[in-house]
Amino acid sequence: MLDTLREIHTPEGIALRLAAAGPVPRACAWLIDLAIRFGLLVVASMTLALLGRAGSGLYLGFLFLVIWAYPVLFEVLWDGQTPGKRALGLRVVAGDGAPVGWLASFTRNLMRTVDMLPVGYGFGLASTLVDRWGRRLGDLVARTLVVHVARPRPGVDLPGGPVAAPAVALLPAEQAAVVAFAERAWTLTPQRREELADIAAPLTGAPGEAGMQRLFGIARWLLGRST
Repeated sequence: MLDTLREIHTPEGIALRLAAAGPVPRACAWLIDLAIRFGLLVVASMTLALLGRAGSGLYLGFLFLVIWAYPVLFEVLWDGQTPGKRALGLRVVAGDGAPVGWLASFTRNLMRTVDMLPVGYGFGLASTLVDRWGRRLGDLVARTLVVHVARPRPGVDLPGGPVAAPAVALLPAEQAAVVAFAERAWTLTPQRREELADIAAPLTGAPGEAGMQRLFGIARWLLGRST
C-alpha cells in the first residue's frame, strides 16, 4: 500500500495519509454486496409473490431501491462503507479525505453503468489499473477515493528502565520514529532490532544492543516516563 499512499494536507495543516484500495479488495467487497442484494431480492420475491399483481409492482420498486439506493444509503449513512466494504476494511471518502456526501455517492454509483462497459467492468478495471490511486471512472467523476481503513494500533507499554535525554534536539518526525521503534521492537527479530539500532548510532553513540537500550531510554524520556 506504500505505492498508493496519498497524502492530503487539510487547511488546518494536518497531513492525512490515505492508503488507496486496489481492484482486488474492491472487487471482493462488491461481490459480498452483490450476494447480499441477491439474497434480499430472493426473499422479497418470495414474500411479495403472495400479493399477486400488487406484489409485482412492489417488487419492481424494491428492485430499484436495492440496485440504486443500497450503495448510496450505506456510503453516506454508514461512514462510507457498504457491508462488503466494511467486511474488507474499505471506505469511500471524498478526494480531500472528508466523509463522502450524497451527491458524490450518487454520482459515483450512477457511473457504474459506464464502468461496467463493454463487459465485466472493463472500463472500471482499466481505470483502476491506470490511475495512481486505483480510482474507477465513477470515482474520477465524483472526486472520491476508496481507501483502506486504518486499523488502530494497540498501545504498547515500554518496560521500565533508565531514562536518557537525547544528546541533540530531535525533530518531531525523529521523535515519532524513536517512539515507534521502541513500541515495535519486540515484534522484530533480534537481528532486525540491532540493524535499526545501528542506523541510529549517530544519535545514541553506541551500536548494537547498547544502542538499542539507549533508544529505549530516549523513548521513555520523550514519553515523559520517570523510569
